[in-house]
Amino acid sequence: MKIALVTPAGARSRYGNRTTAARWAGLLRGLGHEVRVEVTWSGIRADAMIALHARRSHDSIRRFALAFPDQPLIVALTGTDLYRDIRFDSSAQESLRLATRLVVLQDMGPCELAARLRAKTRIIYQSARPLHRVAPLKRCFEVCVSGHLRDEKDPFRTAAALRFLPATSRLRVTHIGGAMSPQMADEAREWMAREPRYRWLGELPHWKALKLLARGRLMVISSRMEGGANVVTEALAAGVPAIASRIPGNIGMLGADYAGYYTLEDEGALAELLWRAESDPGYYRLLKRQCAARRRLVTPRHETAALKALLAELA
Repeated sequence: MKIALVTPAGARSRYGNRTTAARWAGLLRGLGHEVRVEVTWSGIRADAMIALHARRSHDSIRRFALAFPDQPLIVALTGTDLYRDIRFDSSAQESLRLATRLVVLQDMGPCELAARLRAKTRIIYQSARPLHRVAPLKRCFEVCVSGHLRDEKDPFRTAAALRFLPATSRLRVTHIGGAMSPQMADEAREWMAREPRYRWLGELPHWKALKLLARGRLMVISSRMEGGANVVTEALAAGVPAIASRIPGNIGMLGADYAGYYTLEDEGALAELLWRAESDPGYYRLLKRQCAARRRLVTPRHETAALKALLAELA
């Protein structure tokens, strides 16, 4: 099958959409399909289209639907799609109507869709190759935050939580991710200047970011909205437990009964969980055990099987 795979993130982008597109292209090629990855659809004939982002890929979605109305059209929904755009943006809403199938990346995703759309919605968890744990730093309890500095990520919540920790805490925060504006970069530098336990490293090559994640004792994902974060997938693959904001996208990845949620934008509540993970071995083991139980969902084999089943439905 010839597949047009459309993502609004360019070839050099390190946004999650590009990571997903590159991984899916590899998995689909491994299944024997011919895949062309484009930022916007070139108009070249394809047997099917997979488009990431209902709003930003809308033009490609609409043109493909007009040109090949009988061909499968799969739209994968991002966090900004699910938790913002489809509520009021007419382009995103039209993409939902035009799609033969909708894909969400975690099991809370269908809850955001109208009942008439859920029947054509499938859940495909993103995957990561198993990551070998790196020996953690002995001099501190290192917590990793991995994500671009933009408002949707609430990027400085972990830095803000540090002042609530007791004096006996050895916790340190390593923050990986590029600043999406000069203002965000300035704010990160200001946090480092006034909080010596916080270190922002900026954007790093993916292999180096993974190595730092695998070294951490915890990962914090503080996002305001997530469709199904790659970094959660990577933490699960590395066996690094997470502390996460209580939002649908994180609950869909980690499970409704997960013990590591804090109230969104509440740095005091976040600090309580960070200190508990550092000081209570039983609680830390619980987080690790719960994350280990979810690891099967994020294997390449599981994701490949889900993509294969999706295409088989539409053949």
